[in-house]
Amino acid sequence: MKKISDEAAPFPTAAPAGGRHVMIVAGEISGDTHASGLMREMMTQAPDIRFTGLGGPLMRKIAGEGVDDWLDSAAVMGFSEVVAKYGYFKKRLDDCVAAVAVKKPEALILVDYPGFNLRLAKRIRAQGVKTRILYYISPQVWAWKKGRLKQMAKTLDLMVCIFPFEKPLYEKSGLRTEFAGHPMMDRVVTLRRPWEREPGLVGWFPGSRVQEVRRLFPVMLAAAKIIKSRVPQARFAVSAANEALASTMRDLAETAGMPEARAWIETGTVYDLMQRAEAGVVASGTATLEAACFGLPYALIYKVAWPTYMLAKVLVRIKFIGIINVLAGREVVQELVQHSCTPEKVAETMIELLQEPEKRLALQQDLAGVVATLGEAGSYARAAELVLKAMN
Repeated sequence: MKKISDEAAPFPTAAPAGGRHVMIVAGEISGDTHASGLMREMMTQAPDIRFTGLGGPLMRKIAGEGVDDWLDSAAVMGFSEVVAKYGYFKKRLDDCVAAVAVKKPEALILVDYPGFNLRLAKRIRAQGVKTRILYYISPQVWAWKKGRLKQMAKTLDLMVCIFPFEKPLYEKSGLRTEFAGHPMMDRVVTLRRPWEREPGLVGWFPGSRVQEVRRLFPVMLAAAKIIKSRVPQARFAVSAANEALASTMRDLAETAGMPEARAWIETGTVYDLMQRAEAGVVASGTATLEAACFGLPYALIYKVAWPTYMLAKVLVRIKFIGIINVLAGREVVQELVQHSCTPEKVAETMIELLQEPEKRLALQQDLAGVVATLGEAGSYARAAELVLKAMN
């Protein structure tokens, strides 16, 4: 699969021949997943749609050469990490603005990835380009900068959100907003297996970015030693998003003096492992909701560079970082964040879940109650219908 370099132009030099031209931008693995689901449904409902843009391999599989796979460069996390690549992102932003101005697509669809996409929308509006700007998968500005809501209302033509509480928040600012339901409901139907959970199996889910894996997997490795010393029957498995991350995990296991951990590493089995494990630890992000949808009793962990963490402490206006806890308005899932993200605390939490079946069951019931608020399957089809209606 061809990937762009830091110097490569992000878009083809011309709009696709024939059909209605739509440009779409996503910058993370989850965004690639959701964008591709939306694209597929849009092409089902309007076969003459043609896509160009920035995204990942799933989007590229649907659109072909029109979408460049930039995920290796784009999927960075944290303030200091983004600053380190400022020049790269500025060039990408300039190129995108120029491409929209020249090609004048019928619509520009922005999928999550707010640090880049909100700037892109603002720049395009400032230039007076008439392209409709539609947002799918709401950026969580309600968590860290509610003041941006009014600016977004001036910039965007439509927000399609996936959490029910977001609709009134955006509508209050004057932005037309629709709730399409959460895409995970579709995936649960497809991916659910009739398995029994394996006693003593702990699932590790250290994230889909190499930065996350380097910070969190060593904590998991050290926690595994503690758990094994107190629960001898415990076993471990870790799901890597791809082979590159699996290789990084193997290197980290060697560095930690735990070569046996290489046998724990699986690739592409994240949803299977969420249904097999008796308990688990999940990096903050999309996977925490996925784990909840599959009923995995888990704890959330989060650890970033200290400058990023201190900045987040100032900016974030909500009590919880896990979306399940945000939806519930209380701590359903235990959050082990930054200084609390230690091998000892992780091990203690897992030992408790492994040894107390009543606590596991109560957590699963709480998770099911929260998940039930996210709507029914068919969210991509509903989102595509809303986007096409806005285009028309």
